[in-house]
Amino acid sequence: MIKVVRGNPTPEELAAALAVVQARAAATASAAPGAPRVPEEWSDPARIARARSRQPGPRAWTRTFWPA
Repeated sequence: MIKVVRGNPTPEELAAALAVVQARAAATASAAPGAPRVPEEWSDPARIARARSRQPGPRAWTRTFWPA
């Protein structure tokens, strides 16, 4: 059940909000329950290592933590 707590939405605004909620629920329901979920791109730790590392040099210790 969806309840409007604040404001006075127009019927069009309420229909748009319900369409988004229904689409999200349908997308979640259509996913296979046993299938592994693919991690989101932004949270993938491997994205940090995609850039080629710099070669070690005299000041290599300054670049040990932050990728270039």
